[in-house]
Amino acid sequence: MGKRLRRLKKIRLHHEGTRTLVWGALGLIALNLLLFYIFPQGIIFYIVFILSIIVYCTVVNFYRCPIRIFDGETDGLIVAPADGHIVVIEEVEENEYFHDRRMMVSIFMSLFNVHANWIPVDGKVRMVKHQNGNFHRAWLPKASEENERSTILITATNGEDILVRQVAGAVARRIVTYAQEGEECYIDEHLGFIKLGSRVDLYLPLGTKIEVEMGQRTIGNETVIAHLAPSEEKDEEL
Repeated sequence: MGKRLRRLKKIRLHHEGTRTLVWGALGLIALNLLLFYIFPQGIIFYIVFILSIIVYCTVVNFYRCPIRIFDGETDGLIVAPADGHIVVIEEVEENEYFHDRRMMVSIFMSLFNVHANWIPVDGKVRMVKHQNGNFHRAWLPKASEENERSTILITATNGEDILVRQVAGAVARRIVTYAQEGEECYIDEHLGFIKLGSRVDLYLPLGTKIEVEMGQRTIGNETVIAHLAPSEEKDEEL
């Protein structure tokens, strides 16, 4: 992709939240007007009014959609696909697609994180597959295999296959994936959106240099997750 000239700091609201925010605002306004009519001087009205502001501000925060441009070279780079915290860094057996050992890095998104997802690597989308499932708590290990999820396979520019998995959580009930099979994809582009608590898993080739630690906070499209092994190193291993 070449060098990014600068990082944009603008904040906007994600279009996935338009209906929720509009109807939520109307519902809270109606509720507070009703309570004000019934209890014009009552403590109940003031309590509900304050709680309404807190709840609505929390929802607005959830649907923030920062405009971010990665600043630097992207060749061989894996960038965080989501805001959150690292909850898994381990070598695992990936049995749904690769059927071999992979390095798994998982980011858990709480209710207070931005839930927009970004493309983590420059390349081409080879597969997009949605699977229904359970709604275990997103930070549990079995969530990656049993929860509702969307799996995206990307072949990076160096030929390596990277698997990205959007995983629903105990509260999340909708996963939106924008990536489409056959299209080229780049860091800085949106991958999708997950409503409410959830996680994003990355399955990377063995030999990938991991640049994050357990518990580390990540910023989508900014935090460097890993560097893919250069082509000459792969040839030597073979």
